[in-house]
Amino acid sequence: MTPAHGPSDGPARTAGARRSPAAAGRAGPAAARRSAEHRRRRRATLAAGVLLYTVLVAAAAAFLLPYYLIARNGLSTDEEITSPEWTLIPGSLQWSNITDLFAGPGSLMATGLWNSAVVAVLQTGGQLLVCSLAGYALARIPYRHAGAVFYAIVATLMIPAAVTFVPTFVMVSSLGWVSSLRGLVIPMLFSGFTAFLFRQFFLNFPAELEDAARVDGLGYWGTYWRVVVPNSLEFFAAIGLITFIGSWNAFLWPLVIAQDAESWTVQIVLSTKITAQTIDLQELFAAAMVSVAPLVLVFLFFQRYIVQGVTETGIKG
Repeated sequence: MTPAHGPSDGPARTAGARRSPAAAGRAGPAAARRSAEHRRRRRATLAAGVLLYTVLVAAAAAFLLPYYLIARNGLSTDEEITSPEWTLIPGSLQWSNITDLFAGPGSLMATGLWNSAVVAVLQTGGQLLVCSLAGYALARIPYRHAGAVFYAIVATLMIPAAVTFVPTFVMVSSLGWVSSLRGLVIPMLFSGFTAFLFRQFFLNFPAELEDAARVDGLGYWGTYWRVVVPNSLEFFAAIGLITFIGSWNAFLWPLVIAQDAESWTVQIVLSTKITAQTIDLQELFAAAMVSVAPLVLVFLFFQRYIVQGVTETGIKG
């Protein structure tokens, strides 16, 4: 039996019949061109990916190389450090190099680590409090001279630190804070750059949350402490970590203020390993490995905050 065809089947069959072998021949090269273009794009994407990962691996290796050298030399003997025949790993790891740093009554490594930790924690906490309050006031509290105060703070960023170094030391010395915790911490409790960053961040803070807090009867302090700070913890953590790292690595100010050996920070203790006459390479690298370990741990545990801090402290706002 022949199936019945409706009236609409005729044009469709006619159109199908009109597909000549020439049209089919033209479709073949077009499909081949599309397939070749697709393969070319895949090869280009693969090549770009290989190049990108090669660059990243090279950059990571260059970044990790100093840490490898510190660890390798810190666990080596003086002969292995200065030997012309380089070995990737020492023949025997000298763990005694680390224990010797803390051995003996005259060792100052433990004292330096403790002083650095105390100074870094106090500076970080104090700077976060003082600079965040200053930034919030400049961003949210209406005041006729707020703009002038803000530009004065920004102007201090253009003054080299060397210009204010001697006057700051004279002031600290006149207060009797030399070789004391107060002399190491208090002058660093305010940073114009940190206050600027907080002000820019608070300008972008949702005003609706603050309006709701004021409806509930909170003033500026209550709004700052109960609403703004809890909703800005990631930014506080990012700035705090960057401040902590900078405080831990500080050298010049502790060198001038900490004139008593009991108030030395770890960076000052490290500098004593190099004298005009001798350089104790074995002890120097071991001390460097110990001093950098806390920062490595901080970076490993809080790296996402550090990345956010780099992002937020860029040109934003």
